[in-house]
Amino acid sequence: MGGDARNLVVMEQLVEQGAHIYLIGYETLTFENPSIHNQTVDDIDLSDIDAVLLPVGGTNLDGKMEAVYAKTDIFITKNIIKQTPSHCVIYSGTSNTYLEELAHSQNRKLVVLFERNDLAIYNSIPTAEGTLKLAIEHTDHTIHGSETLILGFGRVGMTVAQTFAAIGANVSVAARKSEDLARISQMGFHPVKLENITDKISHMDLCINSIPHLILNKEVISAMSPDTLIIDISSSPGGTDFKFAAKKGMRALHALGLPGKTAPRSAGMIIGKVLLDLLVEPKQH
Repeated sequence: MGGDARNLVVMEQLVEQGAHIYLIGYETLTFENPSIHNQTVDDIDLSDIDAVLLPVGGTNLDGKMEAVYAKTDIFITKNIIKQTPSHCVIYSGTSNTYLEELAHSQNRKLVVLFERNDLAIYNSIPTAEGTLKLAIEHTDHTIHGSETLILGFGRVGMTVAQTFAAIGANVSVAARKSEDLARISQMGFHPVKLENITDKISHMDLCINSIPHLILNKEVISAMSPDTLIIDISSSPGGTDFKFAAKKGMRALHALGLPGKTAPRSAGMIIGKVLLDLLVEPKQH
């Protein structure tokens, strides 16, 4: 249901393994493969469905999802899930209270793909490359030699730090946990305590945020140089006060869905690989 170019790659992988695919939200496309059924939800016998795959971004709080190939808005509802068999599993990239309540009310299992370490780590690669692409496009200097601050040292922040350091950026990484700061130092980056970023941020050329909480607030942004480029790669609503940054005349990009925009085939292969593993051997997960 719904999705973007990544889902087209996922379909290819599933069909190669003998799956039958039923599509909702792909009216603008045609498919020649007889195992791909491009239909409306009313035409599908939902009692035959073993799994429902939602977009990477899941849904909003009304059940609406991204569907770039649809002619109308696409929603997942209790009525749809109610018609599926009890063993049907809902797979979504991310979750929210709407999806959790939907799955719970219909006694269906909900698997949040991007909570899995393997998928999140693989997916951090196209995210980092997409971030680098944006940095190159929106600056007038080389990334090599640039002062780059990365906020957060999770699965994405670590890969972003490695990517920018690999082409010669002078990378600092801000984190809260002492063990993360130790690892940051061990990997050759400059460790910064997250609570101290205001003292360190004034000389940065690039600031990349991977923390999905308000980190770049008015106080922090006020301490930054107006020439600093902010790239926020955290999930919506992001960790940046974008309105205040715009008021200060600063460039602040909220870069959502980078893998799907910069490397949809690779991103789709990553999702498909993990999904196939889950579908074929569900008892091990």
